Amino acid sequence: MHACTILVAVLSLSLLCGAAQAKLVEGDVTYADGGTALRGFLVMDTAASGKRPAVIVFSDWKGLGEQAKDTARRLAALGLVAFAADMYGAGVLAADGKEAAALAKPFRDDRALMRRRAAAALTVLAARPEVDPARIVAMGYCFGGTCALELARSGAALAGTASFHGGLGTPNPADAKNVKGAVVAYHGASDPNVPPPEVAAFEEEMTKAGVDWQLVAFGHAVHSFTNRSAGSDPGKGSAYNEKADKRSWEYFKVFLAETAGLTAP
Repeated sequence: MHACTILVAVLSLSLLCGAAQAKLVEGDVTYADGGTALRGFLVMDTAASGKRPAVIVFSDWKGLGEQAKDTARRLAALGLVAFAADMYGAGVLAADGKEAAALAKPFRDDRALMRRRAAAALTVLAARPEVDPARIVAMGYCFGGTCALELARSGAALAGTASFHGGLGTPNPADAKNVKGAVVAYHGASDPNVPPPEVAAFEEEMTKAGVDWQLVAFGHAVHSFTNRSAGSDPGKGSAYNEKADKRSWEYFKVFLAETAGLTAP
């Protein structure tokens, strides 16, 4: 894997609210990719013993915000170690779509950069003493789905990879031969940002490479169907879809059981 420098372990841990969640802790983890300082977000159950499965969460194109952090919390509540990765740099968040597009463009144009930055997060997570490195899954939303898929195409040691309304295209389709573990794409069937030709190319890419892959398409769903802040108007091309959101999460838990050995309901 590409080298990265871990600067500091967990900086601070705080108990989550609620009696049922009293054993979960969360905190920032600082690390680096070359000269870029990064700050991820770790959540886990400190009362659990032994090594356990883990998930890397890649955020959408605005950067490491609340959706990725909330997902990490939900995964930790299931018994996994969850690490929301930082792709842009410590504290970097886009205020709007224009800023997000500018932040994401260098990674979309340079997939080696995308893979290296994603691999830095994997290195941090795999090194945790609580984590079983043979049971790590990568998942991501939108831009983050693309990050997760590119990490898998790089040959990273992943038990599974999941994309939620992510871009499925790649300039390097032959690299699918490097994929380790299963792959699933949760896709809005009416997503204008990931049109049918891109979906078909992804299916062909994965099939030719012999990957254990699935694509689950949700009818009437468009881009960002898991993101409540996307609004409710599918005519805009991005909108929250409650059914697709809930169904994809339930399907993802089945995927985690198959790939990482998740036993929680």
